[in-house]
Amino acid sequence: MDNVEQGGERKHIRNSPFQVKLPLFIGLALAVGVLIGANTFSPSSTNPQDTAKSYLKYRDILSYIDRDYVDTVDIEELSDYAITKMLEKLDPHTSYIPADELAMARSYLEGDFEGIGVEFNIFNDTIYVISPLSGGPSEAAGIQAGDKIITVDGEKVAGIGINNEGVFKRLRGPEGSKVNLTVKREGTKKLLPFSLQRSKIPTQSVDVSYMVDDRTGYIKVSRFASDTFEEFKEALTGLKKKGLQRLILDLRGNPGGYMDHAIRMADEFISGDKLIVYTDGKGDKYDSKTFARTEGDFEKGPLIVLLDEGSASASEIVAGALQDNDRALIVGRRSFGKGLVQMPIPLNDGSELRLTISRYYTPSGRSIQKPYTEGAEEYEMDIMHRFENGEYFHPDSSLFVDSLKYETLRGRTVYGGGGIMPDVFVPQDTTELSPYLSQLYNKNVIREYTLGYYRDHRKELEKLPFEKFKKNFQVTDKMLQEVVQLANAADVEFKEEEYARSKELIRNNIKAFIARSIYGNKGFFPVLHESDEEFQEALKHFSQAMSLARGRG
Repeated sequence: MDNVEQGGERKHIRNSPFQVKLPLFIGLALAVGVLIGANTFSPSSTNPQDTAKSYLKYRDILSYIDRDYVDTVDIEELSDYAITKMLEKLDPHTSYIPADELAMARSYLEGDFEGIGVEFNIFNDTIYVISPLSGGPSEAAGIQAGDKIITVDGEKVAGIGINNEGVFKRLRGPEGSKVNLTVKREGTKKLLPFSLQRSKIPTQSVDVSYMVDDRTGYIKVSRFASDTFEEFKEALTGLKKKGLQRLILDLRGNPGGYMDHAIRMADEFISGDKLIVYTDGKGDKYDSKTFARTEGDFEKGPLIVLLDEGSASASEIVAGALQDNDRALIVGRRSFGKGLVQMPIPLNDGSELRLTISRYYTPSGRSIQKPYTEGAEEYEMDIMHRFENGEYFHPDSSLFVDSLKYETLRGRTVYGGGGIMPDVFVPQDTTELSPYLSQLYNKNVIREYTLGYYRDHRKELEKLPFEKFKKNFQVTDKMLQEVVQLANAADVEFKEEEYARSKELIRNNIKAFIARSIYGNKGFFPVLHESDEEFQEALKHFSQAMSLARGRG
């Protein structure tokens, strides 16, 4: 579980989204660090008098509070609070991480941990789920991106001033231990209860790779962690041995991660010494250009990249490089729009300042970062606004204007505006969705049923080769009625019209989760993809991807 930036370069520069106001505050930020044992104060070269004056003012106020304030106060806590509030005046991704939270903050990308498996942010004194981590208890239970965690084991955690450490203490715990949550979900009036069993959360980031048919491969990458490139390379090599000729790279819902792994992945597809990404900061200190430099394992075959509004940061670097170099067809919806570069600055007390120092740009010159000038609240609500404004169902016409127009290597038109715009837009398919289906997930009914079915039929199921299961196994009407009965027992009110609308999707999901119990993700995803509109649409556009691969885009 993690709440901090999922982006960056593993050594020094960390990948995170867009613009910068900073230099006036650089000296001040480091000066504040002096008071908690950090670096020696050095005024900014751009505004040395203003920076020094601000530093002295802050120092004097803190000294007066410590010496003369009527009540006893925790000066370190007060200083941490002041730093955090100051950084809120910058961009949404510059952040300060206290020493006692830093190890936890790094664990999402660095190593395994035990917990419920969610990435979160604290906003307006409320814990927001950014995404459930692949393979974790939260994903299995049906926790969704955008959920607000209200209570943990009966204790209210919203509106109490909770910090990252407080979240970690409540949600992490020994493998096998249980934790009960209630969450608030948009569109539901009542709080939704979840009972989760903590488990070890792996940092494996390639969820699955498999051959769709005798020439089409599929690889899903859920984040860019410390071993992502090695996992990806192994998956790609394995598919090539099975006859890979064309590939779908699925980056949907991928929040980003280490920049160097994203660059190495893009380099596997891009030939020669073409530009992959560049950064631009104040002056030229943090400017950089990164080019392809190695001969990759898949530089010529047709390539499709799946994106959606949950694809961010390092995912957008990969997609932008492949699109601008006319190497891949991008299918899906506009990505998140997170393109600021952060540099981690260690402070002497063990805390860390993650300071935005530059912006990412795609090879054509597009800034990846979406606007954030209207404030943190609007920025945080952007994804919800896209849904409300209908962008999930048709492209946002305001982004298709001449001022946002760019050209790829071969002269194709692409658009900026924040995030990566797809070449082929696929609207979110809501035809089979219903409140009844949502309740089945909220109460974990489908997952509970499929686990029970697998337990009762384990011997015969495990004798079936996957291809035979996929072709012949049928979710019967009797099984559907058993799910309805289980839902009734869980206080999910049956609604005939909604059930009829979602019936075939429920059928598919039951089969997919049974397949997961038998074969793992290599069974789960191929079944799930049978009802995945974006995946199915991608398969229809390989002729267009072939044209790009042959230089006719």
